[in-house]
Amino acid sequence: MKKLILIAMLSGLSLMAAAQSSTPSTSSESKFHKFKFDLTIGYAIPPSTSTSAGDNIKAGATFVLEPHYRLGDGVALGFRLQGAALAYGNTSGSGTGTSGSAQVSAIYSYTPTLDLYLANGGFRPFIGGGAGLYYQGSIGVSGSSQGTSNTGYVSLGSKFGFFPRAGFEIGHFRISAEYNVLGNDVNGNSSNYAAFNLGFFFGGGRRH
Repeated sequence: MKKLILIAMLSGLSLMAAAQSSTPSTSSESKFHKFKFDLTIGYAIPPSTSTSAGDNIKAGATFVLEPHYRLGDGVALGFRLQGAALAYGNTSGSGTGTSGSAQVSAIYSYTPTLDLYLANGGFRPFIGGGAGLYYQGSIGVSGSSQGTSNTGYVSLGSKFGFFPRAGFEIGHFRISAEYNVLGNDVNGNSSNYAAFNLGFFFGGGRRH
């Protein structure tokens, strides 16, 4: 995973440097440089889970690296590398009988993407999505007020998934919302999650 991220970052930075140093000779009508590299973080919303009586707490986060190549000012092909951590918590009982559990689901995905831009001005809304492989694992922790605890890790394997997304770019900032569709895991629980991402991109700016 670390090697893939490093390769993607180096590739993106190399493409950015090549794009910024080139002159618009054969594509004089293009308003934007061909290559760009996105770096975003986000808030993820895990699916609702069925729990016994008690508080159900859920939260998540995402980290995305995504190089792009513009086929034209309105179309960009990319390859998204995303890591997502989805956390769940549950407590039940009262007093000395209180118990609780927590679960963290780690998801890594590698997906080709396509974005369609709806405007070529300073504010550029877009729609798009992607599909590819998602790898999932789960860490579970349970304990009680008496001091007993139990921890375990389970690999849930890989599966095919996809996501639609929409957002906008302004300057070199990028904001998007997406919904990742993975279906159910081996335990029958939904692995789908929504994510709201905020970040910026290198390269890919307007030609001067």
